[in-house]
Amino acid sequence: MDSKQPIIDVQWQTLDVSKDDRRISKGHSSAIVWLTGLPASGKTTIARELEKKLHEMGGHTYVLDGDNVRHGLNRDLGFSKQERKENIRRIAEVAKLFCDAGILTICSFVSPYREDRDTARSLVETSEFIEVFVKCPLEICMQRDPKSMYRKAVSGKMKAFTGVDDPYEVPGSPEIIIETHRLNLSESVEKIIRYLKESGVFEELKQSLCCGVKG
Repeated sequence: MDSKQPIIDVQWQTLDVSKDDRRISKGHSSAIVWLTGLPASGKTTIARELEKKLHEMGGHTYVLDGDNVRHGLNRDLGFSKQERKENIRRIAEVAKLFCDAGILTICSFVSPYREDRDTARSLVETSEFIEVFVKCPLEICMQRDPKSMYRKAVSGKMKAFTGVDDPYEVPGSPEIIIETHRLNLSESVEKIIRYLKESGVFEELKQSLCCGVKG
């Protein structure tokens, strides 16, 4: 059999337990919180602290981190433009599944291309995708440089590095903007949590539970 022969009988299976069922069992809605920004802008630090705070509040959470996924799911990908696009495509599909599972999914990726972020957004319902632009001036990111990547890029030892010789496309209309050169970590995380509360991610299904809507 030709291994490249297309599979023509693949159908999406509707499961007996729905996304709403999973959300109700957890007591809150699910969403994708997509942190994007220049390297060293503070995405990973915010993602870790955000998950910690949400967990303490009873949230069912998971962080998908750019470095971590390259140890497994995306370890076969490099850093060319097409490989970066594939990296984000795979993550977006995984995040969609996590959202369907009722999880508050925090994605921390440079994700430099607007088209790729828009594609990720299109996979879920409008209210389920929360784009967080972690905004920080390039010069401050270069000063932070925790993994010395900017130094390597400027010296020519690393090619196609975002912010140096590869572009970063600023989000057009993100739900949240976090200026990490102006806000401390606690303030940054609180701004995201406040949005989640105001948008009903924590409250909308708790009311359903109290009122016995399910069943």
